[in-house]
Amino acid sequence: MQSSTQVELTANRQETGINWGNIIFMSLFHAGAVAALFFWSWSAVLSAVLLHWVAGSLGIGMGYHRLLTHRGYKVPKAVEYFLTVCGMLALQGGAINWVATHRIHHAHTDREGDPHSPRDGRWWSHIGWILRGTGQQHEEFVLTRYAPDLMKDRFHVWLNRLYFVPLIVLGLGLLYFGGWGMMIWGIFLRVTVGLHTTWLVNSATHMWGKQRFDTGEDSRNSWWVALLSFGEGWHNNHHAHPTSARHGLAWYEIDLNWWGIRLLQLFGLAKAIKRASLNPASTAWQLTSDDL
Repeated sequence: MQSSTQVELTANRQETGINWGNIIFMSLFHAGAVAALFFWSWSAVLSAVLLHWVAGSLGIGMGYHRLLTHRGYKVPKAVEYFLTVCGMLALQGGAINWVATHRIHHAHTDREGDPHSPRDGRWWSHIGWILRGTGQQHEEFVLTRYAPDLMKDRFHVWLNRLYFVPLIVLGLGLLYFGGWGMMIWGIFLRVTVGLHTTWLVNSATHMWGKQRFDTGEDSRNSWWVALLSFGEGWHNNHHAHPTSARHGLAWYEIDLNWWGIRLLQLFGLAKAIKRASLNPASTAWQLTSDDL
């Protein structure tokens, strides 16, 4: 039986061995992304854009990140599972592994144990941690330590094991109904762009941008990463208030994922939404929970 300290040390160790499986996977998808440029068509482009929103905003931003990792709002289980499947289309691993990695990041931000801090190298923080080491693949005791809520949900555990299946089904569907061009754009190019967009949150927003809050680490607000990632680039805001479902705190900080959550709320599908707001009386930021 491992002690809590042993679990913490093992969970946060930084593996540096070459991960040949991930290298081969990344090479194939990047080659496919380049090949997509030779199969250009409006239908292929539009399908890729739509799927990028489904996987990147509904899936990763609203689902994996703000709902599953930080529990910034509540939805019915059917909606939670739907958003999870959307996130699986991004091919960033199963939700439980993704959540565990991100919770480790918050527990050890820019310190020893952070899986992707630029303090260990800019290349490492962007993609190196995927190509060398375990990436987001964790042992079961690590998942139980950092994502106990999801590990207790048998359906989430099942989805976590089969995270690649929805993308295969989608790829076959795109190939059948739209041909090679639509499949390559909707799978290879779209997934590659989505991966780099997420990795920019890990790398760029810990190197460049402004800090509204003194969080004791390197998180920054980056408007251009926010535009690329549907609002995830307001990273300093997020690290100051991790459970806030709203990351863009000022009127000019565009946060499409927040708008998506508010839309769910409008239709009665989201409640107990946590958000950071400025208290006019004390001019201090506070976390509140509201409903329409």
